[in-house]
Amino acid sequence: MAIDIIYHDPKGVDGYRSMRVYLEQKGYSYSLPTLHKYMNSELGLKFIVRRKNPGYMHGKPHKVFENKLKQNFHADSINQKWCTDFTYLFLKNGDIRYNCSIIDLYDRSVVASITDRRITSGLAILTLQKALYSQPAIKGELILHSAQDSQYTSKAFIDYCESVHVTQSMSKAGYPYDNAPMERYFNTLKNECTNLYEFKTEEALYRTVEEFAYVTYNHVRPHSFNGYRPLCQARTAA
Repeated sequence: MAIDIIYHDPKGVDGYRSMRVYLEQKGYSYSLPTLHKYMNSELGLKFIVRRKNPGYMHGKPHKVFENKLKQNFHADSINQKWCTDFTYLFLKNGDIRYNCSIIDLYDRSVVASITDRRITSGLAILTLQKALYSQPAIKGELILHSAQDSQYTSKAFIDYCESVHVTQSMSKAGYPYDNAPMERYFNTLKNECTNLYEFKTEEALYRTVEEFAYVTYNHVRPHSFNGYRPLCQARTAA
């Protein structure tokens, strides 16, 4: 049955609305109640439910760069507002690797993703270099929003941003909601990708994370932000 095949192709992580989009792309039409009935009662298929984030303690104000976004995550054009952050990922033996990613707020697509052994300003710079290289000539001001992590407040990173005419913006210390799109992306990356596997080698982890970012997330996965279309469709139409 098409539902069963599609469910197991994306590893059984999509919700009912996303499943309906996948089915419509293949020429099938089901109502949400019908999908719910088939998947729960008849096929016994279950979805992975995201756990809610715990509450956050408010940090003391420590302004490094002005918060230019102020939780306004709307962008009128591509390459106008980018968000970036780090997250940690695990190998099977418990070793930690660090991913730095950048997303474009225009369509929430990943424009750069690099995973490494150390969380450094160098990794932040390499990720920004990769993002800039991947995009056509950028016209106008490009804002890069981040947390107040030392990697983004380092002299090396600040100097690099100035050299490529990137305007930095930073969240208030202790306020992850100021960078909510990155929090959302990393939650999706872990819940729909890395938490489903045990990685014996860092090469396998790196390859899987890149494939998820550039293929699954950008070109395959339906997104509620984009009317349940793949992100690439909005970017191509821009």
